[in-house]
Amino acid sequence: MVVDVPQLLEMSSDELDALFRSSDAGEIPVGKTNGAVLVAPGTDAARPAKRLIHFLCWRGKVFNPQRGDLLNVILPFGVKAVRAKVYKDASWLDQKETIVLDYSKTWIAHKIRDEIREVSPGLYLGLVYWGRDRILYFTLTATT
Repeated sequence: MVVDVPQLLEMSSDELDALFRSSDAGEIPVGKTNGAVLVAPGTDAARPAKRLIHFLCWRGKVFNPQRGDLLNVILPFGVKAVRAKVYKDASWLDQKETIVLDYSKTWIAHKIRDEIREVSPGLYLGLVYWGRDRILYFTLTATT
């Protein structure tokens, strides 16, 4: 099943979880990705929240697989900040292989762990954990 970001915005949390569980990790992205936060997925608030967060806060990530890390692209000016280690490991959701974005060694986001899986070619669905609590979904779309 090929999906895109607008379809993901329409899905419920249960549907997003099922899609994540049914997807393989895929390859670690290379270079710049465009990000979208899925706030209140499946509701009327999802699209305006996505646009507002993208404009004000978070634009995506830049992956460097050779170094095994990434930088987030934040703020309206596209500042590259907040590094994470990137590697494959077992998902906290279902123990299957996933791509882990590990912020545990950063000062500002040390309680954050993201997990991503490729749900369509070049499109990744992400889960955000604060400690062990899952708090949010996001997408990354490869631009290269």
